[in-house]
Amino acid sequence: MTLAYLSTPVVGVVNLGVIGRIGDPALVGGVAIGALIFDFVFATFNFLRAGTTGLVAQAVGADDRREASAWLARALILAVAIGLVVVLLRDVIAEAALALIGGSGAVQAATREYWQVRALATPFALANYVILGWLIGLGRAGVGLALQIVLNSVNVILSVALVSGLGLGVAGVGWASFAAETGTAVVGAGVVLRLTGGADWPRLAHVLERVAFLRMIAVNRDIMIRSFALLLAFGFFTAQSARAGDVVLAANEILLNFTMLAAFFLDGLAAAAEQFAGRAIGARYRPAFERSLRLVVGWGFAVGAFVSVVVLVLGPVLIDLMTTSPDVRAEARLFLPYAALVPIAGTLAYQMDGVFIGATWSAEMRNMMLVSLAVYFAVWFVLAPPLGIAGLWIALLVFVGVRGVTLLWMSRGKVAASFPDRA
Repeated sequence: MTLAYLSTPVVGVVNLGVIGRIGDPALVGGVAIGALIFDFVFATFNFLRAGTTGLVAQAVGADDRREASAWLARALILAVAIGLVVVLLRDVIAEAALALIGGSGAVQAATREYWQVRALATPFALANYVILGWLIGLGRAGVGLALQIVLNSVNVILSVALVSGLGLGVAGVGWASFAAETGTAVVGAGVVLRLTGGADWPRLAHVLERVAFLRMIAVNRDIMIRSFALLLAFGFFTAQSARAGDVVLAANEILLNFTMLAAFFLDGLAAAAEQFAGRAIGARYRPAFERSLRLVVGWGFAVGAFVSVVVLVLGPVLIDLMTTSPDVRAEARLFLPYAALVPIAGTLAYQMDGVFIGATWSAEMRNMMLVSLAVYFAVWFVLAPPLGIAGLWIALLVFVGVRGVTLLWMSRGKVAASFPDRA
């Protein structure tokens, strides 16, 4: 799954790159903020993927395939409903986001143009999220990889064709994403039917059972709050960058895309943790749970260190590829070392997220996220006046580090409570 997760931020890098080659920092900032709005919606409803993975993995661990299919159906119902609401409210969402984030008039105009098109893909994007979560929970990571590569490859190809080839600008990036999400949802529906063959589908009455929906809502509520807080942290980062000017905004968003590459790379390991932890919880087998925890954390730190070095070494070349603006290039190089530290600082957080999602310890994950967010704001408040944008980057590094440490501390008590017997 690492390749699947890695292909997702590549789309963001390419989108910013094709717009950046136009040479207007305002267009880069507009796409960045528009993508942030979509990501904010997407990550707020991250429970549609994360919650599905944990619940499905536990059903598989308990050898109940029909219940695994029921969790898929319940999550798809929620995904389509939420997606349609977002489409209907897309104007309101855009104006509210721009009021909070700010940006110049040119940046805001580009944001509106991009978001109006990109928002139409929301129902399909959320459905794809659910299907990916179901596949991870089933242990069919290879199929999930194929779907994500199809999604992101089509997105990249169409972005280049519509922007560089046809000159559609910001709207072209939005239409590329819409076409890719829609097409992948259709392919994903075919994959679901092929894997289940109709044999594992539960009755509608079972899918709509009140107790099951309440459990899913409880788990998903906590994950949603956690996801909202995470996006709030990055939204705050973008807002502070926007207030510093178009050049700082464009530079920081390019650097954030580097960190997203690293995050999605590490999330591939976290996806394995979700599956293994969920199955161990479902089977009530503590040794398997502890083995998966050691494995993903160990590999996570190795991968995190490697990615940090890669970002630091290749960063200048990637910056030059993504923008032709001399001012943006200089600003991005100035803060590149901070961005390079994010992967290793956040490694523990990424891996512990996977463990907590698979185990459906959603309330504790939510609480530790809120604690980390408070620390983030406190560090920024202290360091921003003397250090400026450097203080903002340091606050972000502290935020991702504290998340991992607090989750590891909380996990000890949860393991003891979930597995009273070691065998």
